[in-house]
Amino acid sequence: MTATIARPFNQKIRILALRLAFLGLLPLTLFTRPAISGGAADLLETAGILAILLAVLGRFWAILYIGGRKNRTLLREGPYSICRHPLYLFSTIGATGFGLMLESVTLAAVMGGAAFVILSLTASREERFLRAAFAGYADYAREVPRMLPALRLFHTPACLTVDTGTLAGNAADALVFVTLIPLAELLR
Repeated sequence: MTATIARPFNQKIRILALRLAFLGLLPLTLFTRPAISGGAADLLETAGILAILLAVLGRFWAILYIGGRKNRTLLREGPYSICRHPLYLFSTIGATGFGLMLESVTLAAVMGGAAFVILSLTASREERFLRAAFAGYADYAREVPRMLPALRLFHTPACLTVDTGTLAGNAADALVFVTLIPLAELLR
């Protein structure tokens, strides 16, 4: 019997699943109208914009820590001290924000829920590799929640080395969420 070697999860599958979910939800965004109007609708839109900005800033924060180190080291500082998959957390917040920008609590729940499910499944698959690759991962997984943050666990080093090349390369991933703001305006 030969042992199988754990390999990192293919991120193209995650990206494809998210794109298909977005396309699947597109008719819902095009053919439904929000039941809320006036000041409440404005509050939802503002909350959506803030959620999208939080998603962008949060993804940059996580990339500062993990950039150039993914699958090479077990990172437990900064955003990775409060949840094991902060990039997925902030992406879920961004998807929820897009639904809020469309002035719909229902769309926010569906979009955020779809992103959360897809990214949770992705995280589960990634963790198979991480458990095999890093001896301390099982302890880390017991101590730190997967995607819902435990702010009380936060800690960070006094100094952080940043891989600027990876940061720049991943900037487009984070900034995709900024394009949701004019897209929401167009759809409304």
